[in-house]
Amino acid sequence: MPERVINNVRGIGRAVFNGIWRLGYASAFFLMILMRSGVSFRRPTLTVKEIYTAGVLSLIIIVVSGLFVGMVLALQGYETLQKYGSAEAVGTLVALSLVRELGPVVAALLFASRAGSAMTAEIGLMKATEQISAMEMMAVDPIARVIGPRFWGGVISMPLLAAIFSAVGVFGGYLIAVVLIGVDAGAFWSQMQGAVDFERDIFNGMIKSVVFGIAVTVIALFEGYDAPPTAEGVSGATTRTVVTSSLAILGLDFVLTAFMFRGV
Repeated sequence: MPERVINNVRGIGRAVFNGIWRLGYASAFFLMILMRSGVSFRRPTLTVKEIYTAGVLSLIIIVVSGLFVGMVLALQGYETLQKYGSAEAVGTLVALSLVRELGPVVAALLFASRAGSAMTAEIGLMKATEQISAMEMMAVDPIARVIGPRFWGGVISMPLLAAIFSAVGVFGGYLIAVVLIGVDAGAFWSQMQGAVDFERDIFNGMIKSVVFGIAVTVIALFEGYDAPPTAEGVSGATTRTVVTSSLAILGLDFVLTAFMFRGV
């Protein structure tokens, strides 16, 4: 067998082995966070601070993006529905698209890009400057003191950001459809209220956002905690956080949608 083929097979095997090992390490890391999260609840100020860092500081990009997504949905939806004489249903189209799909998914992608990358860079720099090692030397558990509050801050922030994204998106759709185009406001809101179901649409969207929040936060914290203590290592970990989180969001979205709406 040619040497090049052998080296390629070895490279593939090494990549698969490393991927499985990192997946197992990340799963153990997630379990450690859950088991050592007592400090996050005994000292709620730590978690509140991380909610502010991950959630409140992400509001600008969430609100602006949600507004424009809702406006675009209204424009595109009106042009399509008008051809079939159902222009008044544009509110239903905007609301269902946002609460079921675009709200949780786009908000999670923005959350990963802004808050997730910041978490990874922060933890990676703490490791590079040996702050994590100093905590361990002083008998302070870094998982409980540093990782836990950030985990719960991200998990709590993500559903709230997704809800704000959807609400602002609906308002953006209202501005375009009712104020700009001239669709009847009563028909816009009444058809939306009649079509959107709390359990089937809103609650399922909330479940999606919680799952996305857990996935993005765990990936971000794990990449930062596992990053090599160099500038290049922290940079690579931040890039992996955004890429891996985005792929995880899209993959989980497909799985959750298949389970939630297969009977609709």
